[in-house]
Amino acid sequence: MFSGTFSLSTTAHMELVDITDTIHAILHEQQIDTGFCYLFNPHTTAGLTINEGADPDVITDIVGAFQQIVPIHFDYRHREGNSPSHIMASLMGCSLTIAVSKGRLELGTWQRVFFCEFDGPRTRNVRWRLDNHLYP
Repeated sequence: MFSGTFSLSTTAHMELVDITDTIHAILHEQQIDTGFCYLFNPHTTAGLTINEGADPDVITDIVGAFQQIVPIHFDYRHREGNSPSHIMASLMGCSLTIAVSKGRLELGTWQRVFFCEFDGPRTRNVRWRLDNHLYP
């Protein structure tokens, strides 16, 4: 089992950042051929997801839809003023488990892994763990 953390900087209040290549580089560095990759985001106003990475309009649509689903102007009680970001992060989720085969994440043709920023810009961390013993 191997584990670590990588950092990324976001540049907008809300954005999805493709981290697939970063994860593939970690798999290569750790020489993991087969197993599972676990990702965890330790932030309460950001999430992780897998979605289409070929058409950037999909990411734009996801951000736009979240802005419609979670009202910015609402009588939120959280004093820090970022309740919408907390709600969006809860809807997205904070962890992923992805199978690894032949040194690559087992993603579909169009799938990529995204870090979802809902309260940026900020410097964020993603924790990873690779397990090559659970998957034949």
